[in-house]
Amino acid sequence: MLRQLPLRQRIRKGLVFLAFLSFPITMNFLSPYVIIDGAMNGIVNGSLIMFGLMFVSALFLGRAWCGWVCPGGGIQEMVEPINRKPVNGRKIDWIKWLIWIPWISIIVMMVIRAGGYSSLNFLYHTENGISVAGAPDRPIVFAYFIYYIVIALFVGLAIIVGRRAGCHTICWMAPFMMIGRWIRNRFGWASLHLKADASACADCKKCTSNCPMSLDVNSMVQIEQMENVECILCGTCVDNCSKSAIRYSFSGGK
Repeated sequence: MLRQLPLRQRIRKGLVFLAFLSFPITMNFLSPYVIIDGAMNGIVNGSLIMFGLMFVSALFLGRAWCGWVCPGGGIQEMVEPINRKPVNGRKIDWIKWLIWIPWISIIVMMVIRAGGYSSLNFLYHTENGISVAGAPDRPIVFAYFIYYIVIALFVGLAIIVGRRAGCHTICWMAPFMMIGRWIRNRFGWASLHLKADASACADCKKCTSNCPMSLDVNSMVQIEQMENVECILCGTCVDNCSKSAIRYSFSGGK
């Protein structure tokens, strides 16, 4: 008999699935290429604004974007039944930084060469607000080619490597939120995070076995230190703990 997911997880999964289904519309607003093209022409575009909003949101909500509304996360969770193998984050988490740092450097150089940002076009390279419709000066096949390449990368990694492997390796969005979370942790203002009560833990390790980011949540509970840069605040551990040893909290503190 299949076990029904807790209500909050049904809602969460519904949201990330809807985010994936809407990706043909939103792709250019999350694009690592469109932001470079805009930088070359001094144009503030949708992707630059969205990445900025991710950073700001992380100051108060951590990486909740990744757990609740990310289209890349949605497609990876859709294919998770094919390969539920946990990934070894210690071996592969550095890859996304190897991608992100040169990418950001290129953007900065392009902006400097363009003499700074001089105009705003939220729908840059997007026809009528739909990303796969392409731009007026580009064939629509180009937009679809990019779309399917991105999908293939995230799906392929999840199937071959394991749970949300794309989040650990190629995600160009995660570092914005990780930096935002790091800043929040230095100052300790009120934000969304997890709290644990080790005395209530039954040591069943369901929190670890169900974590979509393959974190050793049980060990974190035992020392009551739930902060982890790879935690996406999806609440899977909260909703799978029958002893309520883990809970959400919105409070201050380092």
